[in-house]
Amino acid sequence: MNRIVEGIISWTMKLRLDLLEHLTDEDILGEVLANNHRYKPEPNFSKTGVGSLSSAPTEERAQEEARSTALIERLKQRAQASGKQDRKKSSPSPKP
Repeated sequence: MNRIVEGIISWTMKLRLDLLEHLTDEDILGEVLANNHRYKPEPNFSKTGVGSLSSAPTEERAQEEARSTALIERLKQRAQASGKQDRKKSSPSPKP
């Protein structure tokens, strides 16, 4: 039973690692800037390098979900375009 539960949890938390290669610096920077106001460094941040991210209000969570969905769609489009370019680059195999 535990294996089934673990499998379900793993499946629902599946990361789209295939899309990571299409993530750009601009994508990351945009999300960092969108959440930067929520970051609260500890008083000894320069020594510990530790801080915390405050929870977001419901409206902000909805905006975050919309940004995330839009980013996933952009990454899927980039992956699809990249796949088409890769297929164009590869030459057809010679037929015997």
